[in-house]
Amino acid sequence: MTENAQFSPDTAARWRFLALCTLAAAGIIAVQAIVLHLLGQPAICDCGYIAWWYPDSSGPQTSQHIADWYSFSHLLHGLIFYFLFWLLAPRASFGTRLILAVALEAGWEIAENTPMVIDRYRQTALAQGYFGDSIVNSLSDTLAAVIGFFLARAWPVWMSVLVVVAVELVLAYAIRDNLTLNILQLIHPVDAVSRWQTGG
Repeated sequence: MTENAQFSPDTAARWRFLALCTLAAAGIIAVQAIVLHLLGQPAICDCGYIAWWYPDSSGPQTSQHIADWYSFSHLLHGLIFYFLFWLLAPRASFGTRLILAVALEAGWEIAENTPMVIDRYRQTALAQGYFGDSIVNSLSDTLAAVIGFFLARAWPVWMSVLVVVAVELVLAYAIRDNLTLNILQLIHPVDAVSRWQTGG
């Protein structure tokens, strides 16, 4: 590639657009943090420290540290959002789709931490002590979705589908919960699923 090609108007325009997309995504994430603060969510775990990984899926510090078992579900969000916006906005650029995905994930993170949704979660078997996410955990969940979005772009479709199925099966085995069950139990709790999740 020649020096002139490296700094062509088209290349410069692409870099400007990439910078704009990055700023827009960062702005959305900043709004997410501010709204969560206004909702009364703690910045970090009330335990006073931040762990990279919290292994107890139903423990009191779930959704309070950087990552836990549910982080994998947010990774799947990114994979799913990539194909959702590929279908809904096929002519949109990757940067535009990324902004839409970040906005959708941030919107969900905010909704998930509203009193109404927290109370709804508490009606399910595995989340009776749930009181929402720490801001650190919520932002980490959004980052996990962004990672999933980039992976979906790099992988062939069959690989993304395989990862979604594999993660769902591993989570169902490891913690008796996954993205599918989480959505089901949030929308319409099923007693049989609740009994299985609690080992009944």
